[in-house]
Order: sequence, then C-alpha cells, then structure tokens
Amino acid sequence: MTEREKMLAGQLYDCGDPELLTQWHKAKDLAREYNNLPSAQTGEKEKILRQLLGGMGERLWITPPFYVDYGNNIYFGNNCEVNMNCIFLDDNEIRIGDNALIAPGVQIYTAFHPLRAEDRFGPLQPDGSFAFCKTQTAPVTIGNNVWIGGGVIILPGVTIGDNVVIGAGSVVAKDIPSNTVAVGNPCRVVRPNL
Repeated sequence: MTEREKMLAGQLYDCGDPELLTQWHKAKDLAREYNNLPSAQTGEKEKILRQLLGGMGERLWITPPFYVDYGNNIYFGNNCEVNMNCIFLDDNEIRIGDNALIAPGVQIYTAFHPLRAEDRFGPLQPDGSFAFCKTQTAPVTIGNNVWIGGGVIILPGVTIGDNVVIGAGSVVAKDIPSNTVAVGNPCRVVRPNL
C-alpha cells in the first residue's frame, strides 16, 4: 500500500513520502499562481482550478488567497463560492455540495496526528532530528445549500448535512444534521433551519 493510499484510507502515513511531497509542491505552486493572477483573469483562474482540484462543477468562484495541501482531494458541486483567506487541508477528501457559500477565513482540516509524541515522530535520529511526523486523516463532507460563516474551523471526519448554516467563529467537531442552524465552540445545533 502506498503512503497516498494509506493517507486516503485514514491510516498512519508518512508525509515525507516522495510521491506525496511532489503533489504537495505542485499544489502549492498552482495555488500561488492562482492567488497572484489579476482579479479579472477568470478564464486563467478556471484553468488553474481544473489542474488543482479533484473535481468542480459549474460556476465555482474562489476569491484569493486560497490555500490547500494537495488540492486534488477537493471536490465542489455547482454554484459554489469560497471567499478570501480560506485554508483547505485536503489530506483526505473534502466534498462540498451544490450552492455552498463559504465565508472568509474558513479552515477545513482532514489531517490529525497521534496524541503521543513518540507516535507522531518515531525515534530520534542520531543527529537529534526526527522524520516527518506521522499523520492520519478523515474526510469532510458538506451538503447542498450550506452557508459556512466567517472564521469557522471544521475538523477531520465531520459531515455537515444539507440546508445548514454554521455561525461565524464556530469550531465544528461533530456531524451537523440537515436543516439546522448550528453555532459555537464546540458547534451545536441551536434551531431548525426551515
């Protein structure tokens, strides 16, 4: 099993794997290119997004700057908007449905590390250094017609249902059911979204 296969399966994997590092550098270069294009060059931006992302529907709008880990594990439906300064750590899949609004400063994480330092880093090398830290992942899924407020952090393994509003500044650590409004740290449902 390759390190990428382990990564997508949620197993401990080595971030320093050459195949993963090649994709990571490619994604960083594409994101830098995207972020530095003049605002009105929408055709060029779309070309870059089609190289960077795993998949995208029609009418995707991402306001730079936009940051990713690998890029190719991110999938958007139709009619999605991502506002500026968003970070998507797509070490596993991030799937976003149709008609999503993602406000500025949203962070979506799919990666996490073992709690014990020796499990994260392994044994020290003779020179006192250590290898890349070991990582695990869990996918994030966001349904249709979802609005994610500014500064929200979505943690690994979370599923957000359809027709959900997540209030600004929330930390989403558990699944949020469809047709609800949820806020807070930790984020919890506060009322139906009728």
